[in-house]
Amino acid sequence: MNTLSIGSFTLESGQVLPDVQVAYVTHGTLDSDARNAVLVTHGYTSGPSMLSPGHHTAEGSWANLLGPDRPLDTERFFFVCSNMLGSAFGTTGPKTLNAATGRPWGPDFPAITLHDIAGVQRRLLEALGVQHLRAVVGPSYGGWQALQWALDFPEMVDAIGVLMSGLTHPPGLGAAAQREKFAASPEWHGGHYYAHGGMPQTLFDMRLQTLRSYGLERLYEDRLPEPTQRLAELERQSRDWAGKFDANSMVVLAGAAERFDVRPRLEELRARLLFVVCTTDKIFPPDSAVAAALKRVSSEVRYRELESPYGHMASGVEWRRLEQDLRWLLP
Repeated sequence: MNTLSIGSFTLESGQVLPDVQVAYVTHGTLDSDARNAVLVTHGYTSGPSMLSPGHHTAEGSWANLLGPDRPLDTERFFFVCSNMLGSAFGTTGPKTLNAATGRPWGPDFPAITLHDIAGVQRRLLEALGVQHLRAVVGPSYGGWQALQWALDFPEMVDAIGVLMSGLTHPPGLGAAAQREKFAASPEWHGGHYYAHGGMPQTLFDMRLQTLRSYGLERLYEDRLPEPTQRLAELERQSRDWAGKFDANSMVVLAGAAERFDVRPRLEELRARLLFVVCTTDKIFPPDSAVAAALKRVSSEVRYRELESPYGHMASGVEWRRLEQDLRWLLP
């Protein structure tokens, strides 16, 4: 993974973040005209590793979709996957040192929006020489980023892919709700927990519950017949993630999500749109109101309800069944 400084960045709120660092990975080669790039956007608690073999993400790895002659064809396209602003895998966020205090930002990290997240991504792409995007595509929170890109920079994006995601945030996802959950933990220390060893147990417990709700236990039934084996693997994945992620990032990104709602602006979309939901996804279940709203989009739209038992993880687990859709997105 690489890290690049994009300099200072003015947030939608007007606050300035100095020396923003952006972590990212690339695959493939940028053409001489700099117009063959694809931005892959990750989910709420994952990062650029979603494209890397052997790495686990809550929404499922996309590594199987990437490579020569694959739907994410590295011989045709230049893929960029960056850690979004406010996250915890290398890009500036709450655990970054605040130059004014010499300590991590923690709960004092400024509020951000999806507009800010897309704006930082654009600055990164400009620094990498990218002039145009063939597509922006991602699952879950990544789908919101794709929608934000299509609204903020319509002249730069040909198509967007929104998978196991929605047009607005699901109920209960907001900064206050996340902060309240963490505040109940003795590890919280008002959000200034870095000097106290972090929040490993709290994050572990939360991750274990999340992976179960996403359907990971159902996935493991196919290769781990014993319940004790499945629990051990879930606990291993949860503890690994808990040692890397940051509770304050969850608060900051939840705050950005609660401000996200593209339903009033659907008529503005000009990019070709792939929109996929899973029939068993408890976070973004199929919704007739969403399907009806997408009819207001003037560009070409492919809407699909994927029947799968894997819920919110289906975008990674069911990668074989999504190949045709992604080839449609990237003809």
